[in-house]
Amino acid sequence: MDVQAVESLPDELAKFASAISACAMTKPSQRHCLTYLAGQVTDRPRKSVEPIALAAKIPPRTLQEFLSFHRWDEEAVEACLQERLAGDHAHAQAIAIVDETSFAKKGDRSPGVQRQWCGATGKVDNCMVSVHVGYAAGDFHALLSGELYVPQAWLADAKRCEDAGIPPDLPYRTKWQMALDQLAVARQRGVRCRWVVADELYGRAHELRLGVADLGMQYVVEIPCNLSGHLAHWDLAGPPRRVDGLWERGGTRWETWKIEETTKGPEVWRVRALRFRPLEEGVAGDEQWLIIACKAFGTQVTKYFLSNAPKDTPLGDLLHVAFARWHVERLFQESKSEIGLDHYEGRTWLGFKRHLVLSAASILFLAEQRKRLRELPDGFGSLTLEQVKRAVEVQLDPEMPLEERRRQLACAIAINEYHQRRNETARRSHEKRRLRELKALGIDPATLPRCPATL
Repeated sequence: MDVQAVESLPDELAKFASAISACAMTKPSQRHCLTYLAGQVTDRPRKSVEPIALAAKIPPRTLQEFLSFHRWDEEAVEACLQERLAGDHAHAQAIAIVDETSFAKKGDRSPGVQRQWCGATGKVDNCMVSVHVGYAAGDFHALLSGELYVPQAWLADAKRCEDAGIPPDLPYRTKWQMALDQLAVARQRGVRCRWVVADELYGRAHELRLGVADLGMQYVVEIPCNLSGHLAHWDLAGPPRRVDGLWERGGTRWETWKIEETTKGPEVWRVRALRFRPLEEGVAGDEQWLIIACKAFGTQVTKYFLSNAPKDTPLGDLLHVAFARWHVERLFQESKSEIGLDHYEGRTWLGFKRHLVLSAASILFLAEQRKRLRELPDGFGSLTLEQVKRAVEVQLDPEMPLEERRRQLACAIAINEYHQRRNETARRSHEKRRLRELKALGIDPATLPRCPATL
């Protein structure tokens, strides 16, 4: 990849910011939007309002007011992002990925903060939680939407809500309701996903599963091991059984599958698929797929999935979708490490809502540019968001002389090339180690059935 291939990145960022903000913002707010996005795709340690504003040589209060008080329609910006995804990145087998992320906090004034499960710290902790829907279409991944979860205790405290700018008429919604609402809104805006995946926190809610089916989508959701029901070929008059009590019983045989190739080598799981009727409000529900998957090596892990896909759906397709949820987990990691998703320091509900929308925009911009650069004849097939961001960042200083900018850009490209080579060396090393581990267990991945790389 040469310098000319990435010199257009700042212009691409300006065009992107204009496209998503022109429909919803005044001219001053459009300028602040570009400032915020540019700040998120730089390499500075903190990407909260103050360091972004100071680097752009504007008063921090100006950018704070842009987030929390300026009159612009953040929902229209989100709609623009989703329409862009629907138009430019549509895919017949697109997957919507429901998940949440958390933001550890020390004080009690951030909107929605309370002691609750915090994935960021791995324990019950003082934090904010947001519910999101991600989008996966082949190798392209982005965030569709995100909302702050506001606990009931907050909504019961009118003074606290007023201080945080939480609307007095905001209703309480469970997390699964928030996810379902986001899926419905995205669909209204033209986003078409064939599949929906979610972890067991969301998959356990039969209301979510029914709602997804009503939207015309197929789900493959993880469920808890204590979910009960009946095997489809058994007498429904018998007692329901927990899914973790089924996997040792007779029936369909176990199959060993190669799920995917990762940077650590092939992922291999032992899989069993059964037709199952889950117990829903005391009554056996519709017949569905129950998939039980046990990791074939390393630490013992067992996962249970439920799917409303048709009976003739190939098992490989179901497994491909079931294990797609790691894309949004990786996306959250990149959003926090690369653009500062968890760097919000404001204390208003509206400011956080807008921060989530603009963060989704930054991720979409980087994802689009990564896709563009990967497709160049001399591009990198494994280019990361971090490497794209590095190429953007060295060009954003308007006071840097052109020759110095090109020198630094050439240096950034050389660093990217070095990391590409190092990553490939590490990948081969991990793959050899994994293959030795599997061979010791009598498993040859080359002989196994495998999930399709894409649907």
